[in-house]
Order: sequence, then C-alpha cells, then structure tokens
Amino acid sequence: MRAILTALIWLIPQPFRERFGEEMQAQAAYDLRLARDRGLFVGLYCWIATVIDLLGTTAAERLHPSWVPDNHGRRGERSEIMRDWIIDLNRAARTLVRAPGFTAASAGTLALAIGVSAGIFSVVNAVLLQPLPFEDPDRLVYIAASAPGSDLPDEFGLDGALFVQYLEESTQLESLANYGTGTSTLRVDDRVERPPMAYVSWNFFEVMGVDPLMGRLPTENEEGVVLITHSTWVNWYGSDPNVLGKTPFVSNGPAEIIGVMPADFQFPNDGITLFYPQVIQTADVSPGRFGMQVVGRMSADADRESVARELSTLAPRTIERFGGSSRYAEIINQHIPIVRSLDSQLMGDVARPLWVLLGAVLVVLPIACANVANLFSVRAESRGRDLAVRRALGAGRGQLVRSQMAEAIIISGLAGAAALGLAALTLRGFLAAVPGSLPRVAGVGMSGGILMFALGATVFTMLACGLVPALRASAPALSRLRDGGRGATGRRRWGRDSLVVGQTALALVLLIGSGLLFRSFGALQAVDPGYEVEDIFTFQFAPQQEHLADGPTWAQFHVDFMNRIRALPGVESVGIVENVPLDEGTRGVRVMTREMTDPEATPLVNGTLAGGDYFSTMGISVLAGRGFEDADVANPGNAVISQKMARLLWGDEDPIGRQFTQQGAEVWHTVIGVVEDVMQSDFRTEAEPLFYWPLAPINPNDWALTSPGYVVKSSRAAEIAPEIRALVREVAPEAPMYRTYTMEGLATRSLAGLSFTMFTLGIAAAMALLLGAIGLYGILSYIVAERTREIGVRMALGAQASRVRRMVVVQGARVVGVGVILGLGVAFLATRVLASLLFGVAAFDVPTFAGTAVVMIGVGMLASYLPARRASAVDPIESLRAGG
Repeated sequence: MRAILTALIWLIPQPFRERFGEEMQAQAAYDLRLARDRGLFVGLYCWIATVIDLLGTTAAERLHPSWVPDNHGRRGERSEIMRDWIIDLNRAARTLVRAPGFTAASAGTLALAIGVSAGIFSVVNAVLLQPLPFEDPDRLVYIAASAPGSDLPDEFGLDGALFVQYLEESTQLESLANYGTGTSTLRVDDRVERPPMAYVSWNFFEVMGVDPLMGRLPTENEEGVVLITHSTWVNWYGSDPNVLGKTPFVSNGPAEIIGVMPADFQFPNDGITLFYPQVIQTADVSPGRFGMQVVGRMSADADRESVARELSTLAPRTIERFGGSSRYAEIINQHIPIVRSLDSQLMGDVARPLWVLLGAVLVVLPIACANVANLFSVRAESRGRDLAVRRALGAGRGQLVRSQMAEAIIISGLAGAAALGLAALTLRGFLAAVPGSLPRVAGVGMSGGILMFALGATVFTMLACGLVPALRASAPALSRLRDGGRGATGRRRWGRDSLVVGQTALALVLLIGSGLLFRSFGALQAVDPGYEVEDIFTFQFAPQQEHLADGPTWAQFHVDFMNRIRALPGVESVGIVENVPLDEGTRGVRVMTREMTDPEATPLVNGTLAGGDYFSTMGISVLAGRGFEDADVANPGNAVISQKMARLLWGDEDPIGRQFTQQGAEVWHTVIGVVEDVMQSDFRTEAEPLFYWPLAPINPNDWALTSPGYVVKSSRAAEIAPEIRALVREVAPEAPMYRTYTMEGLATRSLAGLSFTMFTLGIAAAMALLLGAIGLYGILSYIVAERTREIGVRMALGAQASRVRRMVVVQGARVVGVGVILGLGVAFLATRVLASLLFGVAAFDVPTFAGTAVVMIGVGMLASYLPARRASAVDPIESLRAGG
C-alpha cells in the first residue's frame, strides 16, 4: 500500500509534491489505517476514495497549478510533461483504432467484469452496508432465547414474563419493545384487502428512534389507533395531506390514523402496510407462551455481551414473580439469552448468499485483469524491436512507461464507460430474479456508490493491466536488435504463465462452488415433502358476518363453501387446513396421553385444523385408520396424527383408538387415523410431529375468527382463481381473497433463495471459465506465432505434425494442471463459506471437486489444442522464409 501511495504522489507536479507530498502521504496512511480498523469494506472504500483524490489532485495541479514557485524552468517542465502525455495519448488512440480486435477484446473483457461487479456491489451496498434508518442503529439489538437440553427449538422468542422482567429490571437496556406481523382485513371506503400488518408495543417507535413524517406517536395506554407506512399513504390515500384522523376498518373495527411513517422506515420488511400499537398489561402476563419478537436499545455504555450477562441473571426471577409450571421453571433454568444486532437479525439468511455473490464477481475482476494484462504483455513483447530501437536512441524508461500506460488508460476509460451501462442491465436482471424476501431491496438502484465503485474498479484495472507490462516493456533487451526480432520466450514466459495459473485456479474455485449449489438444488428437488404440489390452488378468506357467531355455524359455512367450489368445472377435490404447507408454520402445543402419569413431562408437537378432502387433495397418504369425513364436523374429539407423532407417543404400538389431550384443555382427542409426515415450513426442515383436529371447534366459542386455507385440486389450478373469487364475493362480499398461490409456486418460492444464488454464482463461474480459456488460448497462440521459425525448422528436419501438436498441448496442460492443483487447495478452504447454503452435499464433495477439475482440464486442453493444430499446419518453407 505504501509503495502505491508513493507512486501516486510521485505523479503530482514536483513543486506541489516537494511542498506537500510528505504530509499528504502521512495523512493518507493514517486515514487508511483508521478505515481498516472499521472493517474490510470501509477500508476498501477509503482506499478507492484516496486513489481518486490523489489522481484528481494530480490532474488539477497539472492543468491549473496552485503552487508555482518563481521558477519558469519548472513551469516549462510541467508544460512539456503535459504535452508529452497528450502526444502519447493521441498516438495510443490512433494505434488502438488500427487494432480493433485487441481494443474490443480488452475493453469488452474489463467492461463485463467491472459492470457485473458494480451491479452486484450496488445491491450489497443498499442491503447490507448501509446503516439502518434509525437513530444510533448500532445500539439496537434483537433479543431471543434458547434452552439447550429442552425440546424447544434452538432459538425461540420471549414470553410475556421475560419481556416484562427485562423491560422493568434491566440497566443495560435503555428501553425494550416487542413486535409481530400478520395479515388482517384493511378496508378503506370500497377497497378491501388482507395485507400484512405489524403489531407493536406502544413504545416501539421510541425504542427504534424514529419519528413519523406526519402526526404523532401513540401514548402508553392508547388503543384503537394506527400509524400507516408511507407506501400505504401513497397507494391507499393518494398522499392525502388530511389523512390524519381518518378511521379505516382494521382487523375487527375502526382505527384512527395518528401518524404516517417516513418512506425509508420499512420494518420488519418492505411489505408492511400499517403499525397497530398494543398495550401489555402486566397483570395479564401468562408465563410460558414463547414466541414474542423483541427489540431493545442498549444503554450508551453497554454492549451485547454485557446485555446478555445481565439478562441471564434476570431470567430466573420471572419464576418468583410470575410463577408457572415446573416445566416452565426447567426451561428458565436452562435459558440462555440471545442478543444480536438488529441489522443482522433483519438480514437473516440473506447476508451470506449476498456476500458469496459479491465475492464471486470480485473474483472475476482479477481474472479479467489477468487476461488483459497478458494481452498487454504479448502486445508489448511483439513491439520488442521497436522499443529496443527507441531505447538505443536515448528514450528514457519514463518515456517508454508513459507510452505503454497511455493505451491502458484509454482501454480502462472505455471499459469504465461501458461498464456503467452493463451495471444498469445487471441490476435490472438481478432485481427481476431476486427472491421477494430480500429486505431493503427498494433502496437498490444506480447511485453515487455504484459510480464510485465503477471508478475505483476502472483505476484498479488500469494499474493492474498496464503497469506491470509497461514496466517490463520499458527495459527491452537490446539483443532484440541483433536477433532481428526473435524473442526468447523462456525468460518472460513465467510471468504470463503465472497469470494463467491464477486465472485457472480462481475459475475452478467458482466452478466448484456453483457445482455444489447445483447438487444441493437437485437434492432439494428430489425431497419427498409428504404431499404433492402439482395442480393445486390455495387461497384464504376471512368472512366477518354477524350470523357467524359461534364455532358450529362458522364450520358449516366453510363446509357449504367447499361444496360450491366442488361444483366448478375441472375441480377434483377440495380441502381446508389452518396452515398451508410452505406458506405458514403450525403452532406448537404440549400434549399428554392417557398412559402418561406426569403432567409436566409432556412432549411438544404441532397442531393444525383440517377438513373436507384435505389429505386426498394434497396427496398425503393415510397409513392407518381413516381421514376426516363430513360427520367429523360435529365431533371435535376425533384427530388424525402424523407417523412421527404416533412413534413419539406410542412407539411401535397401534395408535388407532388411543387418546391424547392438549395441555390445559378438557377435550380428549381420539386417534382415528395416521397419515404421512409432511414438511411444513420448507424442504430443508425435517417433518415434525403433527396432529390435525377436525373443522369442528374443540369448544363452541373457540373459533377465534380464523381464516383457514383452502386447497383445490384441479388441472386448471393456474387459472381458476377468478372463478373462486367470484364465489367469495357472493358469500362474503366484505372479505377479500388473499394468499392466492399454486402449490408449485410455493415450492418454487421455497427454493428461490438457493436457486437464485446458484444461478448468479453459475454465471460468475461461466464467465471465469470462459475468460480463463480465452487467456490460455491467447497466450499459446502468441507462443506459436513467436516460435513459427523454430517449429518450421523442426518440421523441416522430420518432426511429425502430431509431435508438434503434442508439444504445444503439453505446454498448455502443464500450466492448467498447476492452476487446477492450486484451485483445488483454495476451494477446499473457500467452500466452507457455502456450508450453510448446501443441502444433501458436503462442502468437500469429492465427485464435485473431481468433476469440475476434469471440466477445467478439458477446457484447458481444448484451448491448447486449437493453437497446437495451427502450429502443426505450419509450412516449413514459408516459416523459414518469414523468419529469415
């Protein structure tokens, strides 16, 4: 770094450099050291900014000097230097125009690499690098819990008791709030939808450190009010400045709008329409109902470790204060607080794939630079005699470097300009393919950051591609004058070969990474989730009518509506379920059987409502007993359980006719059937123990206005939505139809994150592979051209064409082989970054490593064979005549 700084400062005019150079270098080094301490990307950004600043200072001082001592000789020297640069740039431009192939190949290669890298960087910058739009975002933390040794998930949300305890007793936390999301009815005049909403504690906005764009924040005990997002204000109210005080219908009744949030406040995701403040009454807290999402603001002198230590001491006090069962006490005793930055919580599983993608495209950039640097080296060596003549006539090394760098400057400038257009195209394609779950994607676009990145990458490529070849070309061998232009490739071939080795190794790393993701994608597609996804349409709606006043009436309403759907043309069967697989998770409950004697030793399982022809519609096999029938609507005691739940409760014994109950409930469920296990959340997560209760409510009033999902089996699944929507309007005009999907669409969405990463990494690997092959081909083609006389002599003396081909191919294979060996070693370490993205395949998968190595060698051999075939076709007489 210091050597590069020195070189950049050396470019500044001498008077200015002598007066300020040492101070500039010391200050730049100090700034870079501070930036590196703040992180890799901050350091990179500072380094790019420093290079641009020094180059800008150089240009400004040469055009309009600000420090000119009374020395006309130096002023004349500056003018002469500028004139020399202008002459060399003009000469380089004319030369490049006469070599369109070299110009297009060099500029196009760099433009492709810079453009793709800049496009991906803009996404990473907007999603991961930009700070959250909150006050002091570094002090915001997400708080969860774990209980190793329990049957709870590895991580789970807090319960009300822990929340209140932390809120009132913590000194390391300045404030604490909770939030949750869900869909509910929003009605504004004649427009009715079921959009996502956020339910937050009244102090949520104060904890986040954000004020409304219009209006005010809620007070502590205020109910029946909402704050709408900026997009809701624009899309639902047309940016009405008088929106405050309006009362849309939200969930179960009217709510007054008291505020409009800023446009950049999208929490916890971009789709939220409004925030519904709620009040937590300490007297109503019931310990053990885990799942609450909590965000806290740390005190000014606290950090995440100190917060976690304090919370671990506060948790046991909840038992003394709120009581709870012995099992709850056991969980609290096993409790370990989880405190992470809110930024990392919001990014979740998105961060690692984006870093992988950025790393992949940044690997392509040095490969492209190596390619172009090789082209410049070859070009410089082909001018060896001319450079030697200029050197012999008294040209200095600086003059020769300047003449060679002039071409690199023009090529890099062309590449940088073209890269901006490619970056815009890359960004557009990226956003079209990006999964819908990517947070903060609304802020992605062409910005000053992407321009800075493109400019920095352009400067980097200029130096990387032109400087080393220019320095080597500035010291030509004067023996070229004696040898008549014949060069000794052995002395300089090692540099070019090293670049090809590096290209091959980096390309192989990307190829192995994309191969691992491809195998993971295939393994996920081969998973049997326990249900079918073809020809199934699913939707939800929530009727809100006065006559639906109890559970039996509500159940009969849905039975009747299923019959209406069955009458539609092409419908094979219809079922109903509270939580549609791949769309919603089921709720966990504790159950006990008649055989259990300890009510505290109750296993945790999941439960969901089902009815109609749900099992046959979804293709879920009934392994024993039977599924639900119409008569079960009136019998809340019947239940169907999954195979895994049957084994959990009764082992290998027959579960049919056995009974179990939910913790705290009075009704005992009788098992009438056992069905296949299903993957509820996604194809990566193992099926969990699950039971289904019938459409009939367990208690007459225990129906809670649920909006179960319908599943419709039909060959017209992709086009039946309008007909079903018309039926919904007939029976419940007040209720919008929402969550409309096909099961195939949900399956595709479940795989979207992996498929997107696989696709983009595959493109980067293909680019690297192509560039590596082109680089090898170009080098061998040059070597063949340079050794034409030698090859002609060999063939004149009786060498067979096959032997000549083998000589060239072996030379290329040697370079590729070294690159493959190096690449395998690097990939062995690098692919561990992909471990969390893989499924059904290890980070070190021997078939993938071996297969991609064979592909790389095959491509290298093909790139070697084409010049070899041309070499074997050399006419000995013509080559000797040309060489003489």
